[in-house]
Formats: sequence, C-alpha cells, structure tokens
Amino acid sequence: MLRAARALLAMRHPLDAELAFSEMLGAWWGERLPGVDVERLLGEGLITHATASGRPAGLAVLAAVTALGTSAEQRELAEQGMIALKEQGLQMPAWADQLGAVTPVAAYVNGDQFGDTDDVVCVFSRDAPDDAGAVPPEHALILVVDHNGGGVLRDAWVTTKVDQLLAQCRERAEADEYARFEQLELTEARARLVRALDRTSRVVAGASSDSGGPAVELVGLTPADLARGSLATHFALAASRILALPEPPEGVCVAPVPVWRRDRRAVLAARFLASDEAAELSDSYAASRCVDHIIAHGCDVDGGRPMRISPRKVESFLLHWLPGRVVLLQEEQEAMPHVLAAWIRWAGARSRLPEVAVGATLDALWEATSAFTRTYRDPARALGLRQEAIRRLLPDGDFSALARRMFAFPLLASELVLWAPEEFDPATACGRRALLRLDHYGEYEAATPHSGRHSTGRDRWYRPVTVDDPERERELDRHERLAERLWTGRPANLWAAARRMLDRGVDRPTVLAALGEVLGAARDEPDLRRRLDSL
Repeated sequence: MLRAARALLAMRHPLDAELAFSEMLGAWWGERLPGVDVERLLGEGLITHATASGRPAGLAVLAAVTALGTSAEQRELAEQGMIALKEQGLQMPAWADQLGAVTPVAAYVNGDQFGDTDDVVCVFSRDAPDDAGAVPPEHALILVVDHNGGGVLRDAWVTTKVDQLLAQCRERAEADEYARFEQLELTEARARLVRALDRTSRVVAGASSDSGGPAVELVGLTPADLARGSLATHFALAASRILALPEPPEGVCVAPVPVWRRDRRAVLAARFLASDEAAELSDSYAASRCVDHIIAHGCDVDGGRPMRISPRKVESFLLHWLPGRVVLLQEEQEAMPHVLAAWIRWAGARSRLPEVAVGATLDALWEATSAFTRTYRDPARALGLRQEAIRRLLPDGDFSALARRMFAFPLLASELVLWAPEEFDPATACGRRALLRLDHYGEYEAATPHSGRHSTGRDRWYRPVTVDDPERERELDRHERLAERLWTGRPANLWAAARRMLDRGVDRPTVLAALGEVLGAARDEPDLRRRLDSL
C-alpha cells in the first residue's frame, strides 16, 4: 500500500487522491475472519507501518486516513503519526491539506412513485463563495438506499459533471409522471444517510441486531453483496462526506422513522380486514395471520411504510422475506397470494397510487406466485419435525431463529414434552427452568408424576428432583442466562461462535460450557462480542 501511495504523490487534485485512498481503505472493508478484528488489524497496522516508514508516501497515507478513516480511533492514530512525520521534516503533498475539506452545497433525492430505492445526490464544493455568495459545485456523491433490501446503502459513485447530472434528473422527472426529483434540506439528507450508513455498517460487521437501535433485516442480499464493488470502493469517502453534512439543531428530530407498536399494527390490520377489498377472503383466520406478516414486513424492513406497494417489494416479500423468515401453515401458504392481492388494492387506493401502478403490482404478484409455491418450503417437513414442535420453537414465526433455538432448547423439538406444553413453555421463567433441568440433569419437578408415551408404565423417563442443591441451582441460573440470549439471538456473535465450534466437531456440552464461560467473564456487551469473536 505504501508503494501504491508513492504513485499518488504526483496527483494534483484532492478529489482524485480521496477516491484512490478510499479504494485502498475499502480493500478489506467487510472482510471477516473468526477471532480477528480485520479492520483493526489492517487499518491500525497500515497506520503503524506508515508512521514507521519515515517516507513521504507514509505521510500521504496518514493524511488520507486522518480525513477518511472509518473509525475515530483510526483517524486519531493517523493524525498522531502525521504529526510525528512532519516533525522529522517531511513535506505534505500539495493536496493533503484539502482532503475532506469540503462545503455541502445542496442535496436531492431521485426516485419514482414506487419508492423502492432513493438515489440521494449530495453536492459539495471546495471553493470560496463568489461575489454573489454562490458556491460553485465541484463534485456530487450519489448514494443509493435500497428500501426493499432493509434500508441499506446499495451503491455509491462520484461525478464531477454536477450540472449535467442535475439537468438529466430534472428532465426525467418532467417527462415521466412516475419519476420524482426533489431537493432535500441538508439536515434531512444527513439524517437519512446516517441511518442508512449505520444499518449498512452493522450488517457488514455482522452486528445487525446488537446495537441500541432496531435490528436490521437484510432481504434478498448478503453482507458479501454489500462488501463488493463500488460501495466498498467509495465507502470511506461516503462516510466522510455524510459526516460533513450539517446536523439538525439540538432537540430537532429530522426525517424520523415511524414507530409501529403492536397496537397500531393491530388497528391497521383490523381496518384492512373490515374493508371491501378483504370481504371476499374466505378464511378469516388465515387472512388475519397473513396480513400480520405483510404489515410486519412493511414496518420492520421498509422503514415503517407498510402501506407502500410496488412490484419489486411484492417479489422481495414473497420470494425472499417469507421463505427465510416466517413459518406458514398450509392454509396460510395458500391464502397469502390472495390476501396480498387484496392488500395491494386496499393500500394502493389509500396511497392514491395510479391504477396503472396498482395493476403492475398485481401483475408482479401473480407472476411471482408460482415461484413462491416452489420457493417456500415447510420447515417442519424438511426437518422431520411436527408442526407442534415448530410452533413451540417459533412462536413469533421467525424461521431464521430455528437452528439456534433448537440448540438452546433441544427438548422442544422432541415428543417428550407434548403431554405438558404449558409446563415447558420457553416464554416463561418456570418453563425455561424445567426444560433446562430436564435437558442437563434429566430431572423434572412434577407435582403429578407423568408416565409419558415412552414409559413402560413401571418406570419414568425422568428423575424426580429429590435434593435441593444450591450449586446446581446456580449452574441452572448460568444455563438460563445463556439460553435466553440464544433464544433472542443477541448478540448475533453468540450463535456465530457456537456455529464455528460445532462446524469444527466440538460437541454441544463443550460449546455450551465455552459460551457460558465467556458470558460470565465479559465486562460489558462490547467486551462480550470481542470475546465471542475470538472463540
């Protein structure tokens, strides 16, 4: 990298240098290795090597990381190294002082009435205002936010032909009634992009559900899809430019994401089910379950917009989100396309979407229905489980949680607990305790002895609890804390660490012991994630 930086010393324009160094820093963005913090290893390693080089190329690298580093720690370390090399008499490249020194000029959003993606255009300048107070634009950064994919950044690129770009967008909006091109307040652009940047960073880092914000559901994409191509190349520059946009005044919330609590979702579902569009749905129970999933997808994936409909959103919902996220009964699988068609008509009318757009969305639905029938597979049938077991393991219908919940409470997948499901309910503290006691010690504290279907009638398949052992109760406390985290999937690093050990042939008791030891030793959540990543 220092050899590559040596070739950049002769560059004359700071934007060229920013693009080149952003590509350099993006070389390892999104790379993950078990037990290794790649960003810290390579990012801080590059800074250390550049500082120790004592060469102009090293100083250039440090200047670039000071302006474009993807973490505050990186930027601070690079600045310290840059000061040290300056004290040795090295000269900064001509463009170094201008790295990151830009003035936001304007922001726009380019899209269409469907709203699947937003192309946010941010215009920047480095020049001083002219006599009239206008700031001539130097370049524009275009960031594509994919709402069907989970509100993440999907693409990024830079152009210096700002006037030409804006003119083309305006012409398209004037010629196409479905296109839209609007100016944004700079503070609103920052709020939107900071949110998308945060979601993208969390997904790529493998911590989509570990921060204080809502979990990020990546739909139809993988972290590897985001970490490749132009987004990785421009990510460092994009993050720097987004943070250069002005913040809103203190106490002012700009472009907030609508909060859809359970009661509000229930009201929306009730309004739909009482509508004329839903009147022809024959199975009201299946329709109610289906519309709950439609609303959940719109609220959790689409930025709190359950009423938004589009052909691409329908395809994403049917072919990607439902098969990987939700467990449907047979009658719900059959009803889903018809409920979704009624929802499209109902939501389209209330959103005042043109009839042509509603028709295009319905066409996309019927075209995707046969693929949905082939794509969606009943997890109970594939895994050889009863539907009752799936319902116990997935009361929230979250199919992505099945493996880790079976790992945490394997007895829920067995027939041993069918005769007393309320006594082994993982949603209650008593139920979790009973499951874990039976799993780890073969004991069950039953008021009335149960024979169970596997009993001979003269023996029992469990041992009654006969001794009050304080040490065993403390062990059960530790097992319960770990099982609760596995059930909820937080942090995501926990199940990732368990899978790595299982893939290496480590048995379940050893994996549980290792996870429990880490959980007990961690000082806080960041420390817990670091320890888990090292397993």
